[in-house]
Amino acid sequence: MNKITKVGLSALCSSLASITAVNAGEMTVTGGVDMSWTSLEGGAATTGNPIGMGSNLTYKGSGELDNGWAFSVTVAMLNQDAYSNTVVNVDMGSFGKLNFNQGDSGNGIDALDDKMPTAWEEAWGNALGTGIHLVRGVGPQSNMQYTTPKIAGTTLSYAMAPDMGSGNVGDKGTSGQGTGATGAGHDLVIQMNPTLGTEILSGLNVFAGAHYTDNTGPTDNNLYEGTIGLTFDIGPISLGFASAGVSTGNVGAAEVDYYKNHMYGVSFNVNDDLSVSYAKHESKQGYVNPADSTKGSPTMDVESYQIAYTIGGASIRYATTEANQTAYQIADAYDRVA
Repeated sequence: MNKITKVGLSALCSSLASITAVNAGEMTVTGGVDMSWTSLEGGAATTGNPIGMGSNLTYKGSGELDNGWAFSVTVAMLNQDAYSNTVVNVDMGSFGKLNFNQGDSGNGIDALDDKMPTAWEEAWGNALGTGIHLVRGVGPQSNMQYTTPKIAGTTLSYAMAPDMGSGNVGDKGTSGQGTGATGAGHDLVIQMNPTLGTEILSGLNVFAGAHYTDNTGPTDNNLYEGTIGLTFDIGPISLGFASAGVSTGNVGAAEVDYYKNHMYGVSFNVNDDLSVSYAKHESKQGYVNPADSTKGSPTMDVESYQIAYTIGGASIRYATTEANQTAYQIADAYDRVA
């Protein structure tokens, strides 16, 4: 049985408090290789080398505390052995779950940035490089999250980052002042499966989330983010729709005031091996004073058709995506990636 070897709280001359040493024993490694061929068209697109390879690796371990609570540890590495994130999960049974996360975690409202069903990736998630602005909340920061047990198909999650904009640090370290005059961030998320006792609604999932970042400076307002939407699985078909918004807190006349996003998607599982999908994501950027901006109020449109086919342990996936006004540039013509 693997256990936490020590939990200690100490007050030293430097006022350092620490909780130390989660020992997961042996760690298992999982991963694989993805290969892609990308073709860029339109605008000033330059393809260059079209061959891409993915080499993500994930290290996992688990154990149990003396009181029966289970924990797991995950360290994820991106392509070319680049560090991604470290996650510690503690399952407290009927008391809910705790998550401690460093890196781009997907905790809080970040998990709801785009939940539309697709055969492969989000509409914007490929080599086109749209520059789209999504709700993020505390997800990219080092944060802590508590999730309630599921009651009547519903869970609530609260996530908190002590300092928004700060970089990741090692144990016994601090980050110093983060970028900008921002303080703590807070996320609240609700996810529901309101079956109402019927089989037809068993695939319905409704979600909503909100984020707040405290601005500690004298010039800008606090930042707010929110999203609401649903996905519905019925037989081989999956449907989804959501709306999201960001109020940046900026007050300068030529600064971005808000982003408004709308998205929908549909996927169809032809069989256990073949799936196809269509997804669209629209994002509007607005300024504090549009008359003072040379960009006006651009609206980015991204559409993606995708197909995925699995043969044993291998998958063949194809996506063709078109985007208008990428990076919120009004003058941009349609660009395409396949």
